[in-house]
Amino acid sequence: MILRFEIERDLIGGKLAVGDLPDAWNEKMATLVGVRPPNDAEGCLQDIHWSMGGFGYFPTYALGNLYAAQFFARAKKDIPELMDQIRVGEFAPLLEWLRIKIHRHGQHYRASELVQRVSGRALSIEPFLDYVSDKFGPLYGIED
Repeated sequence: MILRFEIERDLIGGKLAVGDLPDAWNEKMATLVGVRPPNDAEGCLQDIHWSMGGFGYFPTYALGNLYAAQFFARAKKDIPELMDQIRVGEFAPLLEWLRIKIHRHGQHYRASELVQRVSGRALSIEPFLDYVSDKFGPLYGIED
């Protein structure tokens, strides 16, 4: 995500010419990930956003992950048996919670106000960090 953000910033800011995009992508991939794509289709064009003129999407996905984690943390508090319900494919209680807490307020509140109303605090990275720690910590043997 940071790779796309930095390249988009440089394209929009005039620091990077479109013709230099493939080389810039490949260099950043090598630096950040240690991989050099074999061709543009698997490199800078591997996603449809840029080829259709869609810029700025990836930072919004990052924000969406933060909001989702914070809402999910609150849903788990409000519905103590939520994880057991999800394990057996029972999503109706979560859907009802979403409808009451979030969906019915569509376009009524700004995102910052909605997250405050739903979770009781401003948008924070902590719920997301807790989520990824809980999800990936056991997989990779990472302790807090």
